Amino acid sequence: MTRVLVVDDEPAILRAVRAGLTARDYEVATATTGREALASITTEVPDVVVLDLGLPDIDGIEVCRSVRAWSDVPIIVLSAESTEHRKVMALDEGAD
Repeated sequence: MTRVLVVDDEPAILRAVRAGLTARDYEVATATTGREALASITTEVPDVVVLDLGLPDIDGIEVCRSVRAWSDVPIIVLSAESTEHRKVMALDEGAD
């Protein structure tokens, strides 16, 4: 089964994304902070990460940069950011 890590600090978004993925037979883990995400990625390597850029502790772009230093797990950015600049930064740091 494909394991997806969803990283977002908004409970409603986590619930919605988890429900949608679970309904399609994905195994879903969640994290609400960048630190939680990094810990989860190192202990139970997911097949893909869905990452919000606006996290409360570590910026999502920094999480992406940190993961790319040692892993090639696909990272999909899910963000309500209105500017394209931050999304481009995430792609530059290794988001897929």
